[in-house]
Amino acid sequence: MTFYGTTFDFARLEALTEKMAASLAARGVKKGDRVALMLPNCPQYVVSFFATVRLGAIVTQINPMYVEREIEHILKDSSAGTIVVYSEMYPRVQSVMDSTSLKNVIVVDLKGEPEGLEPGHLSFGEFIGADVDPAPRVEIDPADDVAVFQYTGGTTGVSKGAMLTHRNLVANVQQTLDLFVDDPAAFSNNQSIVAILPFFHIYGLTCVMLFGIRQGLKQLLLPRFNPQEVMKLVRDNKPVLFAGVPTMYMALNSSGVDLKEYGFDQVRTYNSGGAALPVNLKRAFEQKVGRTLFEGYGLSEASPVTHFNPPFAGESREGSIGVPVPSTDARIVDVATGTEEMPIGESGELVVKGPQVMKGYWKMPEETEDTLKDGWLYTGDVARMDEDGYFYVVDRKKDMILVGGYNVYPREIEEVLFEHEDVAEAVAVGVPDEYRGETVKAFVVKMQGSGVTEEEILAFCKERLAPFKAPKSVEFRDELPKSTVGKLLRRVLVDEERAKMASSTTSQS
Repeated sequence: MTFYGTTFDFARLEALTEKMAASLAARGVKKGDRVALMLPNCPQYVVSFFATVRLGAIVTQINPMYVEREIEHILKDSSAGTIVVYSEMYPRVQSVMDSTSLKNVIVVDLKGEPEGLEPGHLSFGEFIGADVDPAPRVEIDPADDVAVFQYTGGTTGVSKGAMLTHRNLVANVQQTLDLFVDDPAAFSNNQSIVAILPFFHIYGLTCVMLFGIRQGLKQLLLPRFNPQEVMKLVRDNKPVLFAGVPTMYMALNSSGVDLKEYGFDQVRTYNSGGAALPVNLKRAFEQKVGRTLFEGYGLSEASPVTHFNPPFAGESREGSIGVPVPSTDARIVDVATGTEEMPIGESGELVVKGPQVMKGYWKMPEETEDTLKDGWLYTGDVARMDEDGYFYVVDRKKDMILVGGYNVYPREIEEVLFEHEDVAEAVAVGVPDEYRGETVKAFVVKMQGSGVTEEEILAFCKERLAPFKAPKSVEFRDELPKSTVGKLLRRVLVDEERAKMASSTTSQS
């Protein structure tokens, strides 16, 4: 790995991992315990990840953008006893400590040693430098033992911890390799890959970090996406692989520079995931760099990849998520019962089965039963398959909103809105956004006599939700659409917004 001029070869990475594992074990971390990682992409993340699974403990992923209430939920739900946290987010962890099971707090500062730590809390350097006995050997059952809790949005308003086993993750790396890599020699021998996708997100974890380790590639780590920084990285390092989400490609497209001058035409393979890739964006990027942009599909519950457009097919079908990766079965079933297979070309729910499918949701047996049926993972996405076996996602059965590759569930936002004393009714929906794919819009009915403003509602949400979840606009209404039994009809509002957007596009053209 390289990180701002510092190189970590594989021998050094292994040595640091063993030291970290030894320090964790000395602090009481054992098989089955949960270790929370709340870090951007950095060497400390990679070391902490492998040290945790080396002990048979479970990595609990926390998005560093999360605010206190989101952090508290995951820490309490997982009963994590240890956290490795980025120094800028340390105050948030401090504020929820008392309501969690945390015993060990390790703070990572990317510029030096962190200051102002509470007694007993250690910097990463202090922790890993402790003089302790080597970590014990641990027996792992790859098919049964959980390696990662990957928290995903909850339809009930709370995040669910998808339990991914060691086998799930290793299998998905191999599946991706078998379909995605048409020439293994092109992805080996310490060739460089861009590691900008966040490792706390399952796409970055499997398709960049674990993929890179598996193939012996040099990962060019960046903690955040900055187009200018990424362009210089590509120019100076000549990577063979660039994995990103659509918003990254959109930002590079609109940078106003000739990407070929920065060597983007020399990158062997581009892939996109995390959110639907707009056809126009795909075309524009391919035209700019003269290379094909391949789209895939996955979800946290499948470690994540289930489909991909295979490079060896000589094409990347526009609008298609591709074909199932090896050892993966995929079917389109009727949305109503989920039991009847739909004819070719007709839409239904996409269900998948394979070695990458999660063990279940942590402490959520009912949610697990709803999602896993006879080994089939019900994705909640509505799709169709063409006569060549290529799949196309056409809609979402669930109400999930996709903001720049992150899953956002309306219920969680509505829970926050209802905490505001001036909100009588509220609905959150996803509205089209040229940059992020979708953003969150809230529809609110005020309490009688209330003079609350849009700015006040937005500020209230911003304090309680990660930036990508917080609504970007609020529309006040006298009433919201409801069914005959009084159920709020979110879909009506979604359709209204899409119609408005379509009308606006038509009038502009």
